[in-house]
Amino acid sequence: MSGAYPLRLTFTARPLVFGGRAIAERLGKSDLPDWSIGETWECSDVQGSAAEVANGPLAGRPLRALVADRPEELMGEGWSGEQFPLLTKFIDARGALPVHLHADDETARRLEGERNGKTEAWHILDAAPGATALCGVKAGVTEDELRAALEAQDFDRVLRRLPVRPGETFYVPGGTPHSFGPDTLVYEIEQTSDIQQHVMHWNMEDGSTIGDDQFAANLDMFMREVKPGPSPDPVPGLKIAAGDGVERLFLCAGPYFALERWRAGTAEPLRRRFATAQILSNVGAPVTVRAGEHRERLGRAETLLLPAALGDVEIAGPADVLFGYLPDLRRDVVAPLVQAGYAPRLIETLGENLDGGTR
Repeated sequence: MSGAYPLRLTFTARPLVFGGRAIAERLGKSDLPDWSIGETWECSDVQGSAAEVANGPLAGRPLRALVADRPEELMGEGWSGEQFPLLTKFIDARGALPVHLHADDETARRLEGERNGKTEAWHILDAAPGATALCGVKAGVTEDELRAALEAQDFDRVLRRLPVRPGETFYVPGGTPHSFGPDTLVYEIEQTSDIQQHVMHWNMEDGSTIGDDQFAANLDMFMREVKPGPSPDPVPGLKIAAGDGVERLFLCAGPYFALERWRAGTAEPLRRRFATAQILSNVGAPVTVRAGEHRERLGRAETLLLPAALGDVEIAGPADVLFGYLPDLRRDVVAPLVQAGYAPRLIETLGENLDGGTR
């Protein structure tokens, strides 16, 4: 991967039953089919839905091949692995998602035969007034009470229902039961995985009915994988100035990923230095991305993968973009927030494993 440059990737559009037209009509993403879309997978190395490079000398190369051929140039010094570790999506929850969970790492290896589970985060791009999400088990609910309520589809009896507001972010550890929608538009970042267990009587792909035997089997596995402890709450993020009219907002962070939202006006361009691969997704007007000698126009709801070897990026404003990445938590998250004056207790609200170095 000599001669690193911003990589434009192929994406996958998924026609899930809860979807609609918001990714095209409200975010402005082009090149989408006319049917209702639940998700677009913007950067993916999930088997069967893996991205390929769509521009430049590496066009046609699978993302996984780049991971294998030049892991440090793509991901940063000292990194090794068999697949790209992050998955990002736009999600249109025109309808409600099924109540479901994703196993954590240990459970995924033990019960699913997978190398890792799936912790995820949702950054709320838009939501109707009064929108809510289910996220986590209520305190004091027993295993028997949880199972009985899930069998009865009485989710509010046992799961926490939380308000959803544009600009907030939910960090959702593996094993946490959850759902959001209707009328909610989300950018999601997560571990590279497509495992899940849900407890609905319908399939989210097409709404077809799930039989009683399959529902019972799904519920059994759900109960084996659920972690009742995590109680995620939405957070507004932590903001620091990054230039004249340039705002850097830390949305969430943990051992698997971090997500930031940067906004810039016209006084000064957005300038970001980095030591690990950056997934750059545009949630505002079209912008021009400069990295070294390279220029790329990034349209509405489009994504670029910036290899670590590039080292820095500049985007002229007005700009409103997201950066997702695999962090060194001390260097990339804790240190800049401590320097900006944030207390440890506030930094720790962004996710998990953020106490090291804050005290």
